[in-house]
Amino acid sequence: MKPVGLSPEAVVELTQAASWYETRQPGLAIRFLQEIEQARHAIQSRPLSFPRLANIADDLTVRRALLPRFPYALVFLELPTEIHVLAVAHAKRHPDYWLNRVQTT
Repeated sequence: MKPVGLSPEAVVELTQAASWYETRQPGLAIRFLQEIEQARHAIQSRPLSFPRLANIADDLTVRRALLPRFPYALVFLELPTEIHVLAVAHAKRHPDYWLNRVQTT
């Protein structure tokens, strides 16, 4: 299995989302982070089971893993030696804002 790494931008997004959830209800950030970890494990063990995004160049394999209870997705790129999470993206806001990160990976 390939390791799953997060881009610096994805780390910032993850931290901001967890902080926001914690301000809404104590302990909610922990549940959010648990779902993130479950999604990371699923991505690592079966990356091909997640849908490939259609608006990306054919030579790149960018996929999205939706969280079951939170409106977030892990957008990831499968590379030869690792799986790189490009974004921890809110599913209802600014779709595809992270596209410029594909070129910098």
